[in-house]
Amino acid sequence: MTEWSRRGFLRASGAAGALGVLGGVMPSRAWGWSSSGSLAGSGYGVDPAQVWDAVADPVVARLYQTGQVAQVNQLLKSWTTNDQALPRGLPGYLVDFLEPARQLPSWLDREKLAAVGNFYQTRGQYLGLLYGLGSGMMSTAIPNEARAVYYSAGGANMRDRIAKTSKLGYDVGALDAYQPGGQMIVTAVKTRLVHAAVRHLLPQSPYYPSAATPPISKADMLVTWHSLATYSMGKLTAWQVPIPAQQSEAYLHLWQVTAHMLGIEDEYIPATWADANAQRAQVLDPVLGGTPEGIDLAKVLIQLAANAGAGLPREFICAMSRYLVGDRVADSVQIPRAPGWQKTVTAGWPNYLRFREAGISSHVLPAEAYWMFDEMLRRSVLFYFAEGRPIHITMPAANRTF
Repeated sequence: MTEWSRRGFLRASGAAGALGVLGGVMPSRAWGWSSSGSLAGSGYGVDPAQVWDAVADPVVARLYQTGQVAQVNQLLKSWTTNDQALPRGLPGYLVDFLEPARQLPSWLDREKLAAVGNFYQTRGQYLGLLYGLGSGMMSTAIPNEARAVYYSAGGANMRDRIAKTSKLGYDVGALDAYQPGGQMIVTAVKTRLVHAAVRHLLPQSPYYPSAATPPISKADMLVTWHSLATYSMGKLTAWQVPIPAQQSEAYLHLWQVTAHMLGIEDEYIPATWADANAQRAQVLDPVLGGTPEGIDLAKVLIQLAANAGAGLPREFICAMSRYLVGDRVADSVQIPRAPGWQKTVTAGWPNYLRFREAGISSHVLPAEAYWMFDEMLRRSVLFYFAEGRPIHITMPAANRTF
């Protein structure tokens, strides 16, 4: 953005937020999803849009009030694997939060987590595409998420922000994600700290248009969860990828555990794919729409994706993004049309799927071979966005400045 257009954008988006215009793309709705369809099987019926993180938020607010955020970020950089002891020197009240937060739920099923490893071995490439260009682009059309990203520190350095988001996507798909030597417990708990940090900081921003309401409610988190887990499984189903029922259930279980570790109460976590699809229809589908912030972020994401694609044309990135999220979402965040490339993608991707799936079903190569190839792709993407440096999920020092 030029300086004059940025100032105009801020004035327009701030005024729109104050008048509730931006809320026009997010129709109000009563919370009607029944907790009988949740992992808990029952609940209090409280709208998750009015629920934040009552455990993490006061702890993180205290870190800011006592000026300990930078010190804690530095100490936590050495905490990387699930079975690792917490670093020495952390404030006692933070340790009192972290130790329970890192405990896996009692309902975790190790057999299902082992089965999901088999799923990722052969279909990890599809999931990487769906998480990156699919869910990533969809996030710009989720108004609350787009505004929270845009006005927080991550909005000022989207390459770094994508690197940290990609780490979560990478860690959740690792074969040892929730095993002792994996990293997903640590990544989830650190992400929970970052969410609390954004909730603490953003209402203090003079630019954030919804300062009266803390960002990243449990409803917002569910929206993001569906834009990853439910969206991805829906796409694989629409593409007619043959997924054994055991692996489908295992993939859902992986994301159920992840939702729990991110601090979402079990009464909000869907128990089955049918329950997940019903909840998605209520919390995700109706809110999708463009905002000035989302449009700006989409432009940045397209360019970064093109840069990361080792010479892939920007028009191809636009066409693939449209193919993954659909024209309604793509139009809402003004993803340019590329008719020639769109025809290529629309015809080419199904053919590629059939070719790859034929190889998988005929066992031409062992599952490990697919995993090794896809792992190289995933690592190269992380390497690009992290600029070759280790990725550390840290609490921001301040909001974005303009």
